[in-house]
Amino acid sequence: MSTSTADSGTTTPEPSTPTTVAIDPSIPLGPLSEPIVARHIADDVVDRLVTAIALGVYVPGQQLPPERTIAGMLGVSRTTVREALKQLTESRYLAVRRGRNGGYFVLADWGPTSAEHVRRHLLPSWNEFEKLFDARTLLEPVIARTAARRCTPADAQAITKALNAYLAAPNHDASRQADSALHRAIAEATQNPILVELSEDLRARVSLNLGAEPYTDEVRRKAIVQHQELVAAVIGGDGELAADIAAHHFTLSEDLIRDLVARAQLEPTGDPS
Repeated sequence: MSTSTADSGTTTPEPSTPTTVAIDPSIPLGPLSEPIVARHIADDVVDRLVTAIALGVYVPGQQLPPERTIAGMLGVSRTTVREALKQLTESRYLAVRRGRNGGYFVLADWGPTSAEHVRRHLLPSWNEFEKLFDARTLLEPVIARTAARRCTPADAQAITKALNAYLAAPNHDASRQADSALHRAIAEATQNPILVELSEDLRARVSLNLGAEPYTDEVRRKAIVQHQELVAAVIGGDGELAADIAAHHFTLSEDLIRDLVARAQLEPTGDPS
């Protein structure tokens, strides 16, 4: 099925039915945005980074941010991050390169213990993820509709510049920076800083507080089309079309997270320690 707008002639597919994830209700829940606090904090950082790699927040060949940046994003010490990176290197998720441009680089997006790490990180907070997905589904169409109604020529210029940067992005790092800039430019076109802040907070939570949305090459191919449609609707002042496109677009990350949990639940339990 699809939705269309007579004025623009643009056809936007309706969001597909999301993957259903069955979660044991006896598992305790915890807020997604709080700093990691546990008896073995480095192990929790390992769980989160393995999950992020499996989601494409960081992709094979990509360099991770510096220790101090990861520590700041997760609210833990650099010593804790260093220990987690050591574990990930020993388990062959990461490789260390020395020298001026050295650092930790992703080797593989999935390993023998990935499923257990993913389950351990995502399942206890799954009800929080469901609330997050719901909030984003409610908020982002409102932002897109409002941006279309209030977009100024200066906003249109900023949005177009961000879109062109996304289309020309040569790699994952450039793509994620341009993606963030594009959605911020659209949110700023609402002329409401509270909506901008809410949108960025939801984005941070979906990214596991690690700075980027889940990513695959297929998602980027879809996003290229959807971004162009969304920008055309916003700049063209078609609020309802912009809202429809946004409602579909922001399910891309949700679907990746749901699919990852489903995959992890199908694999046998192992010992990631």
